[in-house]
Amino acid sequence: MEKLEALKKSMKEIALFINNAIDHIKEEEVEKMIDILMKAYHDHGKRKILVMGAGRSGLVGKAFAMRLMHLGYNAYVLGETIVPRIGRDDIVIAISGSGRTRLIVTAAEAAKAVGATLIAITTYPGSPLGKLADIVVTIPGRSKVAKEEDYFARQILGIHEPLAPLGTLFEDTCMVFLDGLVVELMRRLGKDEEEIRQRHANIE
Repeated sequence: MEKLEALKKSMKEIALFINNAIDHIKEEEVEKMIDILMKAYHDHGKRKILVMGAGRSGLVGKAFAMRLMHLGYNAYVLGETIVPRIGRDDIVIAISGSGRTRLIVTAAEAAKAVGATLIAITTYPGSPLGKLADIVVTIPGRSKVAKEEDYFARQILGIHEPLAPLGTLFEDTCMVFLDGLVVELMRRLGKDEEEIRQRHANIE
């Protein structure tokens, strides 16, 4: 048996899945999200952005919020002690592969109740989170749902018995998507790496 066989096969599978998923992300959905973020930037920090996700999706959200801060956005992460009051002019970005995570759906309902713009990043636009959202960005993945609902991963992308457990394919694809989105925002905002470096933490 090859050394580290499972590790190498899993890495190749994840990379293949992400590569295949790129062509299935709907440009019109992404453009709507970019439009909201561009308008928020040009409001000179008046609009707050709250990013939220549970578990590993929450870690992906934290990484994205950090990059938004580096770009000059007024960005926060749900659960941190410094999260300010969210209101009508603000933006909430909710990440959930299944779109059913109770904590995130409840928080999304609260965001809608105060009039915030809700962006959902999920594999299932017809989920409770997707139905609440003003904008849905559909990210292919394999989340913690019943196998019969996991059609996209199994059939369209050719992943039948994934080596990556539970929501890994969604979370990894989402991470790569959001990193790509940051680069797109950099281009449209005319920012370079040096400007981002100026906002990077200097006490670590």
